[in-house]
Amino acid sequence: MSDNIIGWESDGNGVVTLTIDDPTSPVNTMNDAFRASLKETAAKLVSGVEAKEVTGVIITSAKKTFFAGGDIKQMITSTPADAEATRDMVDGMKADMRAIETLGVPVVAALNGTALGGGLEIALIAHHRIASDVKGLKVGLPEVTLGLLPGGGGVTRVTRLLGIADALTKVLTTGAQFTAEKAQGLGLIDEIVPADQLIEAARAWIAANPESAQPWDRKGFKIPGGTPSTPALAAMLPSFPANVTKQIKGAPMPAPKAILAAAVEGAQLKRIEDATAVETRYFVELVTGPTSTNMMQAFFFDLNHCNGGGSRPVQADGTPFPKTTFTKVGVIGAGMMGAAIAYVAAKAGIEVVLKDISQENADKGKAYSEGLEAKALKRGKTTEEKSAALLSRITPTADYADIADVDLVIEAVFENTDLKHKVFAEIEAAVPDTCVLGSNTSTLPITGLAEGVDRKKDFIGLHFFSPVDKMPLIEIISGEETAPETLAKALDFARQIRKTPIVVNDSRGFYTSRVIGTVLNEAMRMFVEGVDPAVIEAAGRQAGYPAPQLQLQDELNLKLARKIGAENKAAAEAAGVAVDDGGVNALVDAMLDDYERPGKLEGKGFYEYDENGKRAGLWSGLRGELREKLGITPVTVPDAETTTAGHGLDTATGDGPAFIDLIERMLFIEALETQRCVDENVLTSDADANIGSILGIGYPAWTGGTRQFITNYARPVAAPLPADAGEDYPTTGVAGFVARAEELTAAYGGRFAPVESLKG
Repeated sequence: MSDNIIGWESDGNGVVTLTIDDPTSPVNTMNDAFRASLKETAAKLVSGVEAKEVTGVIITSAKKTFFAGGDIKQMITSTPADAEATRDMVDGMKADMRAIETLGVPVVAALNGTALGGGLEIALIAHHRIASDVKGLKVGLPEVTLGLLPGGGGVTRVTRLLGIADALTKVLTTGAQFTAEKAQGLGLIDEIVPADQLIEAARAWIAANPESAQPWDRKGFKIPGGTPSTPALAAMLPSFPANVTKQIKGAPMPAPKAILAAAVEGAQLKRIEDATAVETRYFVELVTGPTSTNMMQAFFFDLNHCNGGGSRPVQADGTPFPKTTFTKVGVIGAGMMGAAIAYVAAKAGIEVVLKDISQENADKGKAYSEGLEAKALKRGKTTEEKSAALLSRITPTADYADIADVDLVIEAVFENTDLKHKVFAEIEAAVPDTCVLGSNTSTLPITGLAEGVDRKKDFIGLHFFSPVDKMPLIEIISGEETAPETLAKALDFARQIRKTPIVVNDSRGFYTSRVIGTVLNEAMRMFVEGVDPAVIEAAGRQAGYPAPQLQLQDELNLKLARKIGAENKAAAEAAGVAVDDGGVNALVDAMLDDYERPGKLEGKGFYEYDENGKRAGLWSGLRGELREKLGITPVTVPDAETTTAGHGLDTATGDGPAFIDLIERMLFIEALETQRCVDENVLTSDADANIGSILGIGYPAWTGGTRQFITNYARPVAAPLPADAGEDYPTTGVAGFVARAEELTAAYGGRFAPVESLKG
C-alpha cells in the first residue's frame, strides 16, 4: 500500500486507525488518489474483519482540516459527455464507503478539524462522530452554494439521520456551516472532546460499543418524521417546492430543486444503496451542467484568488512586499459610512480614531457601533466583555491631533472633490509620513482626488459597500501614481478586517458603480417603454438578482442617479459622443422635482414605505399620473414564443419586449460594460470582475459573475432562435453571447452591441 494515502495503524486489540494524508496537497480531497486508496483500504478492512483481525475502525486525518471535500479542479471540467463516467466513478466510491459502513464492527470518525462537503460525507459513514474542540472547526454540506448537491451520500444519510424536513431546511438547501457545538445540537456529530483526547475517546467508544451499526441498518428503523407516505409529512410536502422557489426567487438555479427531489425520492426507498443511486443521478446532472461550472469558478477559484492575494503586487525583484499589520486607523467623517468603517475595523481588533468636525458628531458616529453591539448582545451573538472591548477601541474626536500616530487614514466625507481636497490637506498635516492615505469614494476618480494630495504614491481608493458591517466586499482602486507597495498594504488591511478585496485601476465609477448604473438605467428604460413596474421587478428576481432593480434604485437614491447621470452626460459631450438616455433623465427629473420621491431614505420612491422603512408595495402613481405625465403607453409583455416579433415592440399587437428579453437585457448590459472595463484596463483579472459583480452589486450568483457569464454563456430555452438562424448558429460560449448581443442590439439599440474584443 505504498501509494495509498490512507495510513493504516492497528493496535493490539484489532482497532485500526485510518489516517488520511494526501502528500500532494495541503488538504485531503476526493481525488483519484483518494478513491483508489479508499477502494484498497475498504477491501483490506473487509478481509480483516472476516479474519477477525479488525475489531474497530477510527477514521481521522493528518491535515489541519479533516477533509476538504470533492475535487473541484476535476469536477469543474465535467461536461455532459462525461456523465456516464462520472456516474460510475461516484457510485464506485459510494460502494467502498458503504462497505466500510457495513463492516460489522464499530466505526468512528475522529474529526481533528473542519469537515465540509465530502469531509462530512466520509464522517457520516461512521457509527459515531467525535469532533475536536479546536478553534474554527466547521461541519456542513455547502455544495448547494457551488451549484451542486452532496453526491457522496450526504443527501441520503442526512435525510435518514435528521428527517426530511430538518435535513432540507437546516442543512441541505442552506449550505450552512456549523460550529462543533451547533452540529452536535443538530445531530450531525455526537461528541466534542479536547484535541489531545480525540483518538483516546474514539477507542473508548469502540470498546463500549462492539456491536455498533448505523441506525438505518438496524431492524425496524424509521426515518425521523416519517417518509413521504406518512400522512403528517405528506401534508407538509407540497410546501417544500414552494419554499425552494421562494429561496431561489425563480432564478435558474437547479441545485436546490435537485436536492429536494433526491431527498424525497430517496426517502421512499428502503435500501440505502437505491437511495444513493438516485442521489448520484441528480448529482451527475448538476456537475455536468453549466450552472455548477459557473458557481465553482466564482465561489472556489475566483474567491480564493481574491482572498488569497491573487492581485497583490510584488516588488521589482519579484519577491512579495512584507505583510503589513495595522494597529491604529483614523476614519475622517463620522457619518453613516465612516461610522460603519470604524465599526468593522474595531471589530477586527484595530484601534480606531473616529474624527468629525465636532465632538457631538463624532459621538453620534460611535453611537452607530453601540447600537450594533446592543443588538448583538440582545441576540446572544456576543458577550458584555467582548462588546465593551470592541467599543473601547473606538475613540471619537474633533481634534486632528488624535490621528498623529495612525498607520492608515480613511477619508469618508461627502462625495465632493473640492471638499475631499480640503480634508486631505488637513489630514496630511496631521498624520505621519508612513501613513497610508485612503479615500472611501464610490465614483470620484482617484487620480483626480490625488491632485489634492502631496504624497500621491501613498494615496489609494477604498470603496466600501453599504451596509459596511454586512457587505463582504471592498473595491480597492489604484490611481495613476499609487505605488505598488501602497496597494499591497491596502490588500493587507482588507484581509485584516475580513473583507474580500478586488483590485481595479482608476476610472469614473471604477468598476462596480460604473456597471451597476447600466442595469439600473436599463430597468428605468423598460418603465419608459411601457413595461409594468411589477413585471420589471419580476424579471429582476427571475434573473437571480438578490434585489430587483427598482427596489435597488430606491435604496441607492435617485438624487445620486441624477448626479451620476449629469456627470456621465458631461463626460460624453466632452468626448463628442451622442447619448440616448432612453427617457431615463426625464423619468428621474419627474420623480424628484414633480413628485419628490427620491428613494427609501426619504420614505418614498418607486416603492411606498411605512414609518419603519419597510416596503409597502410599488407606488400606485407609477401606473397612473407618472405615466400620463411622461406620455408612456403601457405594453403587454408576452412570452418569447407567443410574440410575433420575438423582440422589441410589436406595433401591430401592442406587445412589448418578451419577458426573457427583459431578463437578458439586465444580464447583458452589465456584462458588456464589464468587458469595456477589461478592454480599458480598469479590470486586470476575471476573478476581480466576477467576485466584484456578485458580492458588490448583486449580479446573479448562478452566472458565476459578469465575465463568467460571457465565457460560459448558454442561451435560454425561452429565447427562440432568429428565423434565419442556420444549424451552425452559435448558442453557447463567447460566440453564443456575441450572437445574442447582436439580436438585442437589433431590437433595443447600440448599447447592446458586442465590443470588438469579443469577436475574435
